[in-house]
Amino acid sequence: MKFISTKTHGFLDYIVAILLIAAPWLFGFYDGGAASWVPIGFGIATILYSLITDYELGVSHRLNMSTHLTLDVLSGFLLALSPILLSFSDHVWLPHVIVGLFEIGTASMTKIVTGANAKGFANV
Repeated sequence: MKFISTKTHGFLDYIVAILLIAAPWLFGFYDGGAASWVPIGFGIATILYSLITDYELGVSHRLNMSTHLTLDVLSGFLLALSPILLSFSDHVWLPHVIVGLFEIGTASMTKIVTGANAKGFANV
């Protein structure tokens, strides 16, 4: 069931991206290693592809919403698996897994058609 609008998803994108960038310091696991840089990198990447997404909070509208949601799911899986893949699960893993699963869940519940496009279809 898809009930999250693309506009709401856009706000969540930017909020979660900023949280990811700040997470190593907010949750006290910054050590300069992979555990720290993985969420920072994913946060920066999320901001960049959100800025070019064709939704209400995008700036250049070059990336369609379906591709954006695919990127969200892929980054969610990689973020959730990163503690195991990069061998830092003995140090920290919970923030990575929680945010990764949140990304996957949010992407699966988001409408693909933007609010602006949905109105256009209604007028046809």
